[in-house]
Amino acid sequence: MSKAGHAKRESQTGTRRFISGVVEGFYGRPWTMEQRTDLFKREQKWGLNTYLYAPKDDYKHRMYWRDLYSAEEAEQLITLISAAKQHDVEFIYAISPGLDITFSNPKEVAVLKKKLDQVKEFGCTSFSLLFDDIETEMCPADKQAFSSFAHAQVAVTNEVYQHLGEMETFLFCPTDYCDAFCTPNVSQSSYLHTVGEKLLPGIDILWTGPKVVSHHITVESIEEVFSVLKRAPVIWDNIHANDYDPQRLFLGPYKDRPSELIPKLRGVLTNPNCEFYPNFVAIHTLATWCKSTTDGGLRDVEMSDEEQDPCYSPQKALTLALTDWLQEFLSTDQPGGLSRPPARLKKESSDEEPMQTDMGESSYNPGPGENPLYTAEPLTLDDLKLLSDLFYLPYEHGPTARTMLQELDWLKNHHQAATAETDKTAEWCSRAQQFDEMCDAVVQMFNRLSNAPNRSILYDLYNYICDIKSGVSLARAYVKTLGGRGRPSAQVMNDEPEPWGFRGGLSGEFQRMLPCHGNRDLFRHPPMTAVYSIRPFCPEDKMEVQRIFREMQGGGEGKVPLMTQPPLITDSLSAGEIPPSPQCAFVLEDEIGMCGYTLALTDAKPAAANIQREVTDLLFEDFPSLLTIQVLPRVTDPAPAKRMIGQLLSSIRSNGSKGVFCELRQSDKRMVDFYTKLGSFKTIKVAGLPQDTLAMGMSL
Repeated sequence: MSKAGHAKRESQTGTRRFISGVVEGFYGRPWTMEQRTDLFKREQKWGLNTYLYAPKDDYKHRMYWRDLYSAEEAEQLITLISAAKQHDVEFIYAISPGLDITFSNPKEVAVLKKKLDQVKEFGCTSFSLLFDDIETEMCPADKQAFSSFAHAQVAVTNEVYQHLGEMETFLFCPTDYCDAFCTPNVSQSSYLHTVGEKLLPGIDILWTGPKVVSHHITVESIEEVFSVLKRAPVIWDNIHANDYDPQRLFLGPYKDRPSELIPKLRGVLTNPNCEFYPNFVAIHTLATWCKSTTDGGLRDVEMSDEEQDPCYSPQKALTLALTDWLQEFLSTDQPGGLSRPPARLKKESSDEEPMQTDMGESSYNPGPGENPLYTAEPLTLDDLKLLSDLFYLPYEHGPTARTMLQELDWLKNHHQAATAETDKTAEWCSRAQQFDEMCDAVVQMFNRLSNAPNRSILYDLYNYICDIKSGVSLARAYVKTLGGRGRPSAQVMNDEPEPWGFRGGLSGEFQRMLPCHGNRDLFRHPPMTAVYSIRPFCPEDKMEVQRIFREMQGGGEGKVPLMTQPPLITDSLSAGEIPPSPQCAFVLEDEIGMCGYTLALTDAKPAAANIQREVTDLLFEDFPSLLTIQVLPRVTDPAPAKRMIGQLLSSIRSNGSKGVFCELRQSDKRMVDFYTKLGSFKTIKVAGLPQDTLAMGMSL
């Protein structure tokens, strides 16, 4: 019995197999049909069982989802679905109608059903509806028909699910598909609660973890998601995705997901690099992780105590993957690979001049004192380990890459020791030599990769390895210049270098002009940020505070003008209608001028009466004080705002208050996110709040 048939039997007996495999869900050029067939072979060989078809730039998957497939396209999909079945891989067809579907229009739903019915006729028995990366504002017709965006999505999904009938698997991707998208958080998200309660139980839900690209996924975070969704999620894992940065590639192991997660999940699908062939490591190590059990595996001695997993070692999984990948590099089986020289054929008599062909023998033999013929050295496992270290994971470099950055930083900071005799001169020279050897290893790796027989893999890697070779060569030349070895490198020192001497193009120019550029580098230098000052509010600041308030609350694209919104208690405080309490107001300034403020009332009850808001006395018993904060968008660093609100809370506490609350419009996602990430403010229930308003409080 095939695995697909086995899965059916298991679902009937109440035991469901663990979904494991690959989602082709990135933005960019989709994989070819030949590459997908190759993927199915790999999945079968490594014990994975699922492929989710969801390429964002397949027009008929997303942008033109209503269009049926042509006869030629249908033939390709039929062949692909058949190939998946032949290799015991479950083919899940995903469609993304969320860009422009009108949920309340029966004709739209009928078109969606018709499209999926067509794919079902191709032999597909598993489907997925994706509502990720779309606008959350409903059209007027949908607002009349549904009480929320979640209700609209659930209604259509349930109807389509029931229409399709018996299926292997049906997946749903919510719009809020990670912790970071939930307002105010996972456990209190009305969107997720609606999905969990209303979505039919046979439908599984995709989830990316704490973030879109999650560094860690913990058991505790998944248990929280399970409690809201009423089912174990299927992880859509973007840890190896690179569609958001064309200069990055990820060749590190699947890691920072403890094997204890496996019984807590419905499955894991990796959404890997856009380039097909470099995904060998990502998929291979995921397969190793999926096979880890509570009684198998050894601890990874290179991991810290808190990261140890008794069942799965990322470093050992990486070594296994690279060992197998090396054989593919050395193979000529892939299309485009170099072929072995053909055997010499016996010449037949002919009056014509024979065509000149390569008979596998060199026509030139160097003589004494001449340059020897170039001989390509074979690629080694150490080369692939170095390659993986240089292109590791989104949140960390590999060990060798970290060492190179640390050494370059030390050599640069102690460059005086290279030109003047100090107690560090010998150490500087020794470390410079070691750095040079590490740089040379990168260059030699590049040379051996460039001569590897499998050209298909090389072509997917080539731009990346050229880039890292160039960057390392620049650093190598710079260190030699510091040490006085040879003439200064024109690549490093020239005011008008060759174009390969700098990186990034126009995008790089934009990034270098931004105030926080470099703050997210994995190897961090002290960030070049603006200088801010915090001082007490004075009466002369009133007009500037009002200006900032109007700027942040005024109408604009995607915003409702303030005069059309229900008033908040904090509005009268920011607008200057009510003065802040003594010693309970601060302003934030940068080199341009005032860029933020925070104001408070130690007793908020009169302010509520001022706008004729009926608020229960229970609120003021627990949270008698009120505060507000606004910061202009040019302040990209949250630290100054945190320090300012910290000073304000200390002043409120010194005035004898036992609690403080704030009111926020849910559309003000920037400030909702700010208060949520402070950690000390929690959502509180307040009777009589205007629609789409949130109250958050903190005990002092």
